[in-house]
Amino acid sequence: MSQNRNYNKKQDEKDKEYDSRVLDIARVTRVVAGGRRFRFRAVVVVGNGKGKVGIGSAKGADVALAIEKATRQAKKRIEIVKIKNGTISHLVTAKYSAAKIMIMPAKHGRGIVAGGAMRTVCELVGIKDIVAKIISRSTNKLNNARATLMALRKLKA
Repeated sequence: MSQNRNYNKKQDEKDKEYDSRVLDIARVTRVVAGGRRFRFRAVVVVGNGKGKVGIGSAKGADVALAIEKATRQAKKRIEIVKIKNGTISHLVTAKYSAAKIMIMPAKHGRGIVAGGAMRTVCELVGIKDIVAKIISRSTNKLNNARATLMALRKLKA
């Protein structure tokens, strides 16, 4: 019994380490004989503010279930990002599907100059000063977040 309690304590500490934000919730429909079946897709970003971030996307019968599944998936896919003095070391561009983005380092005190999904990913990874731009006309938050993660993956120390 005590061993099980210790495991739960360790799991709780691990869960507290990461901050999570819901990026997008969408209702998706499947047409079957007799009508439509509705499900919900949730996109969640988790990060610790110290260089670790992950993105998860999952579907569920209701919103709470979808968010829980997406959070679990995001924690499985944690990646380490190289941060230098609260910003990144050099300009990076990335493309994921139809989303094209550009991320540039900024001077101390400038803050996060980015929109939508890019801002959320940068905040959760722990970047304090950055200038970012979505070059494409893609409004898909999941693709923009994944493109941001690809750009951060390309960073050199």
